Amino acid sequence: MLTRREFVLSMGALAGASGALACPAPLSNGKEHAVLMLNAACGNPDIPNVFEPALLHVDIGDSVTFLATDAGHNSASKKGMIPEGATAWNSGLDEELTVEFTVPGIYGHICLPHYDWGMVGLVVVGRDLHNLQTVKKIRHPGSARKVFRNLLKELENQA
Repeated sequence: MLTRREFVLSMGALAGASGALACPAPLSNGKEHAVLMLNAACGNPDIPNVFEPALLHVDIGDSVTFLATDAGHNSASKKGMIPEGATAWNSGLDEELTVEFTVPGIYGHICLPHYDWGMVGLVVVGRDLHNLQTVKKIRHPGSARKVFRNLLKELENQA
């Protein structure tokens, strides 16, 4: 029997022609979305510990399930990087967690064991960037600083 990760990655590999593992399309079903917690980036095993996708846009009221695709990861909202009035979250290690997003804005999330290594991501709710300046002011350790900076640049380029 295939594990969830093997199944998802096999679907991505079927779509790729280069021989390297291709990333699966972002998992989305209307108002329900998924973020994979992976030991290595799809298609590039030299990039360890990632959320896939790292930047996700959803509508107000949509839910995101953080899938414990590989062992050793969790998802937690990053203090100071969620809109005022939003509810923080923190899944257990290796636990799947579904979060419903009812407050518009930018949400930063991290994997606690791999935060320093840059396992971070953003969920943008309702295309609302009202808390962008607040999010940009948060300081991060190690590789998280660079990854968040790149994600925020990508977000600003999309606006």
